[in-house]
Amino acid sequence: MIYLELYGIFFLIGLFSFGGGYAAMPWILSLAVEQKGWLTLSEYADLTSIAEMTPGPIGVNAATFVGQKMAGLPGALFCTLGCITPSLIIVLLLALLYQRYRDLGVMKNVLFRLRPAVVSLIASAGVTILLLALFNAASYKEVSLTAVRPVEACLFLVSLLLLRKTKISPIAVLLLSAAAGTLLYLFL
Repeated sequence: MIYLELYGIFFLIGLFSFGGGYAAMPWILSLAVEQKGWLTLSEYADLTSIAEMTPGPIGVNAATFVGQKMAGLPGALFCTLGCITPSLIIVLLLALLYQRYRDLGVMKNVLFRLRPAVVSLIASAGVTILLLALFNAASYKEVSLTAVRPVEACLFLVSLLLLRKTKISPIAVLLLSAAAGTLLYLFL
């Protein structure tokens, strides 16, 4: 049954996506695109953009998008529930453990040691999105300098400069980039 399969895949994604929604994106790429074939790479790139632009957690938005595509509203509900169930269980258990053992050095040490793994998962998601946007490639092995997408490369560089050199809000940069990209594609 498709609903149980959707729930199960997104339960796994939710279970192993330590670090939030950006950490879920490589899992979605691996499981929903590469293994299950539910999305094409182009749809995955669209999913990434839509999940970032819509309010709410990126992983949950992505789960809802995939579920809607695969099985309509019930599919969206099953994917979303699958994605959030592990977090609900883990947060409840951790809250109980933290309340009881928060002053132990071991607890502080474990939390400190998890930080590099979380950063690497988020960096991996960022690199995947960058490769898809600039080269339409799923991995660095597929990157070709002749395949650089000039509009996306310019938007990336301008957005990066705006974020690093000015105090413009990231939301404003996102909206400006969307408008500029739309105009560029209309006239090019």
